[in-house]
Amino acid sequence: MCIAIALPFAPIGVITPLIASGVSPISQLIYPLTIFGNGVLFAAASGVYMIVRNLVWHKKTKTALFPGTLAKESFGKKLLVLVTGYKMNISKLKEKWHIFPMEDVDEENGDLKRKLVVVPKDEGRDKILQRLSDAIETQKIDRYVWATPGLPMLIFVTLGLIVALVFGDVVWLLVRLVLGAA
Repeated sequence: MCIAIALPFAPIGVITPLIASGVSPISQLIYPLTIFGNGVLFAAASGVYMIVRNLVWHKKTKTALFPGTLAKESFGKKLLVLVTGYKMNISKLKEKWHIFPMEDVDEENGDLKRKLVVVPKDEGRDKILQRLSDAIETQKIDRYVWATPGLPMLIFVTLGLIVALVFGDVVWLLVRLVLGAA
């Protein structure tokens, strides 16, 4: 909201983007939409980074991404976890308050069942970490668990603002590139 008030239109007279074709018709009329579009694009790029990181980790460690009862989770949950999280040592996860566990454990009739948590919440973080730590100490699960960074969209919007000021509308540039009008 503050960006929309501070920069309702592209500041073309004040700051000129390095790429002249980066000024789209939309950014001339509704500059906050350009900033938001750039931010959404960078947020999506972080998902690509997560997938690559997970595949590299899988190749490097030669361990299953979803061991034990996690293999029984739905394809959709696994895909969401691959795009938004990564495997992390539980000791590092405990140290970093802004990273949330994406899995939990339940013990039923002496059997330990791991399950994926697609939308982690801050409220139950400590209890989940304690259950995971207990399961690791008793060697029921591996010390690497799924975790996700709590990245607020504000980070991506700020990055979108900086890129919009320096380069212009990245979405517009990509559309022009695909259509061959670059």
